[in-house]
Amino acid sequence: MRMKKIKKVVLAYSGGLDTSIIISWLRENYGCDVIAFIADVGQGGEAKDAYRKALKTGAIKAVIKDLKKEFLEEYCFPALRAQAKYEGSYLLGTSLARPVIAKGMVEVALKEGAEAVAHGATGKGNDQVRFELTTMALAPHLKIIAPWREWSIRSREDAIDYAAKHGIEIPVTKKRPYSMDGNLWHLSHEGGELEDPWNAPSKHVFLKTQDPATAPKKSKNVLISFKNGFPFTLNGIKLESVSLLEKLNAWAAKYGIGRVDIVENRLVGMKSRGVYESPGATVLYEAHRALQSLTVERDTHHYSQVLSIKYAELIYNGQWFSPLRESIESFFSEMQKPVTGEVRVELNPGRVTATGVKSPYSLYQQDLATFGEDEVYNQKDAEGFIRLYGLPLKVVGAVKRKTR
Repeated sequence: MRMKKIKKVVLAYSGGLDTSIIISWLRENYGCDVIAFIADVGQGGEAKDAYRKALKTGAIKAVIKDLKKEFLEEYCFPALRAQAKYEGSYLLGTSLARPVIAKGMVEVALKEGAEAVAHGATGKGNDQVRFELTTMALAPHLKIIAPWREWSIRSREDAIDYAAKHGIEIPVTKKRPYSMDGNLWHLSHEGGELEDPWNAPSKHVFLKTQDPATAPKKSKNVLISFKNGFPFTLNGIKLESVSLLEKLNAWAAKYGIGRVDIVENRLVGMKSRGVYESPGATVLYEAHRALQSLTVERDTHHYSQVLSIKYAELIYNGQWFSPLRESIESFFSEMQKPVTGEVRVELNPGRVTATGVKSPYSLYQQDLATFGEDEVYNQKDAEGFIRLYGLPLKVVGAVKRKTR
């Protein structure tokens, strides 16, 4: 059935399976002009290919916007400073990309006078929430069209058949049906054989990182400098954010660093299996963790670990532009002021390890921590401290003894 007529829609377009067929579907069912918005967040040559495909498949206009620098500096690096990992391991590559893409899409919609925006996220996933919450926060008057919640297509196989019927070029086949999302921060893989958690990922799944079994045996040392929690040099050379991560990605990928295979809890309530490749980001997280442990005092450090979990959940759940996320960001901005210094990390097959750290704001004092003789710490002082610290336990223990 033909939907209520809309004159102009801006579609978040990647050139992948879903968005490739959506241009045709929107024109058929809404009778609208479609502008394809293509965000370059570091997915490589795909942006230019998507531009060509969008016009070929019926878009009246295609807009490419280079968002790589904004993506890293305003989304990924804040997550890094918060040590945000969803469920302890996912570095949030897709979750961080969606709000910056949706923001760019909204900006194009406002500039072009569009009445609506559209996305290719399914009704089962998290991305629909991320796109739509961002749109609601930035332009609540825009209508949102989510074809996967409206059309009769029910599977990726159906979508592949639709593309074949309409002569639409697509990047997947029924033999390689993975859903992939790539950017500077990571490359994700879902679907196909990965839908069975018992199946180990085939070697051909990984496209960004080398198999650790064939990685160089000789380790590589890398020096990374941070200022207020933001990385800015590699091996003593100051680099712009995009160049810095591209270099780290290349070095770490050769060692097979940054592979994560998890069954995660989606916001919509189901569990989903995802395989992620985040080589450079994994190195940055390890280096930042080491520097933070040296420069942030105990109580703040421990409390940050509590907020880090919530911060990651807010990002994963599409709430980047929420007041709570922005408030927690204020905490991390203040906390990161002393996180300045240099970290030495060692790259080995499948892993990265911080092996040295120094900072002008170091809270580590060797004369206090030493196991050798010192004249700073009076060990006898610990006796009174332990008596007071353990007093509640002593009282409880005495009461229990009486009631036995």
